Amino acid sequence: MRLRRRQKWVFLGLAIVFAISFAALGVGSGNGSGLQDMFNSILGNGGNPVGSAQAEIKTDPAKGYKDLANAYITKNDLPDAITALQSYLALKIRKEDSAVWSQLGGYEKQQGDTAAAQYQQVLQAAAVESPGTIFQPGGSLQTALGSNPIDAYYTQQNSQLSGPLYQKAIAGYDASLTDFQNAARYASHATKADALLAVYSASQLAGKTNIGLTALKRYVELNPHSPNLKQIEAECKQLGGSCVPKRK
Repeated sequence: MRLRRRQKWVFLGLAIVFAISFAALGVGSGNGSGLQDMFNSILGNGGNPVGSAQAEIKTDPAKGYKDLANAYITKNDLPDAITALQSYLALKIRKEDSAVWSQLGGYEKQQGDTAAAQYQQVLQAAAVESPGTIFQPGGSLQTALGSNPIDAYYTQQNSQLSGPLYQKAIAGYDASLTDFQNAARYASHATKADALLAVYSASQLAGKTNIGLTALKRYVELNPHSPNLKQIEAECKQLGGSCVPKRK
């Protein structure tokens, strides 16, 4: 009984301490910043890389935007990572950063790949949901039977889904091509050849074969003794051009 009486005073003391602490930290006041500030001061924002990078932008914009992009990537937030790198490249002193242009091009390509994969899934779903179009007769018999309303419904629904995905995929690949072109433009002599091959690859996805052909021609000019020369010459021929190096 004496132990229980002592415990009551202990719990009462703890309740008073918690009440004072919560009031000091602002818990229940509506601002919700007390505990957050305390944890941030203890952890140094280490638990929130995005917040740390955003704060870093104020003192060192270039490093802050790059760190912010990396922080978004760790969260699988590709659109915001792209925006962060675009903000980095918008800085005048960083406009000619070939490596970051290449990094941005990779992110844009990944975004295009995701939209393209989703587009293919919608097309596959359309074939499953409206199989009647596969077995639909042709000619006068098709006119006599008319269209299947169920198939027509699913075709319209899937068209509304597939259209924006197709446009998003094309936009991603076009943006990726532009980014890799900038990477090649600002690349050093040592990295120019690889940057040109990246332009060629991006042009294939964007359907801009003329840009790819120009990139391969420039690559051959810089590397007339490349071990892949025969393969590149064959690819140029397939694109409707010639990449045979000039003989001196």
